[in-house]
Amino acid sequence: MTRPDSSGGEGAPTGIRVSFEFFPPKTPEMEESLWRAITRLAPLAPRFVSVTYGAGGSTRERTHATVVRIRRETALEPAAHLTCVGAACGEVDDVARRYWDAGIRHVVALRGDPAEGSGKYLPHPQGYALAANLVAGLKRIADFEISVAAYPEIHPDARSSRDDLDNLRRKIDAGASRAITQYFFGAETFLRFRDRARSAGIGVPLVPGIMPVTNFKQMVRFSQACGASVPAWLADLFEGLDGDPETRRLVAATVAAEQCRALQAAGVGEFHFYTLNRADLTFAICHILGIRPRAAEANS
Repeated sequence: MTRPDSSGGEGAPTGIRVSFEFFPPKTPEMEESLWRAITRLAPLAPRFVSVTYGAGGSTRERTHATVVRIRRETALEPAAHLTCVGAACGEVDDVARRYWDAGIRHVVALRGDPAEGSGKYLPHPQGYALAANLVAGLKRIADFEISVAAYPEIHPDARSSRDDLDNLRRKIDAGASRAITQYFFGAETFLRFRDRARSAGIGVPLVPGIMPVTNFKQMVRFSQACGASVPAWLADLFEGLDGDPETRRLVAATVAAEQCRALQAAGVGEFHFYTLNRADLTFAICHILGIRPRAAEANS
């Protein structure tokens, strides 16, 4: 079994910045779970926290409500996901203006995925066709900070790696200041992508997206849809653990921490965690990386 390089030097890395991603809750119980996660992770002083937008724009109002509540009730910097799917430009612009009026200054601008079962992505006839168009539209509305998506293993709809990088460059040229990657496994996957992007003249921060794996079978399904490869060594690690959630969690934390340490050793200083609205794994990984609650630092 070939494992990723986990060398990170002696001691905990310093100077690492993190951000966390959540999804809007569907039920009161899920809302309680989300806010427990936010409360648990807030003391780690993330650079920002983002809230996703469902496939086909299905969570628009819940995303808005969650982001606005974070803005009003916490000291965190919220970022709202916004997509091109299922809406005319004017509708998307209205959502963006509502965010700006509510004090939201950071948007994660995405093309978006079609609603489940609707087939291949087709732009709305009066909508923004691609994420680059959406970025340009947002910049016309207000001076948002804009993050966009990047794909270390190529977007499933891209014709080639060059085509994918050209699309990323268009998003940057339109006004995006950061690219957050789709999750991946193995530091070398991100580092090869970073090298290709830099060679192509893309100079904005490229932030690796980190997915702690708690449900291996579910992650495999996600990966098939988004084009992320699942290495054999990862399948080996989770083999036989379907009925052992506690061990799965320990393995997940170890794998993600090793991945981050290997990336940090190669000069990466920022990570974006896909939390799935569960705090404990992300908190543990951050602890391993040397990230401590600010209150604890003040009292030490």
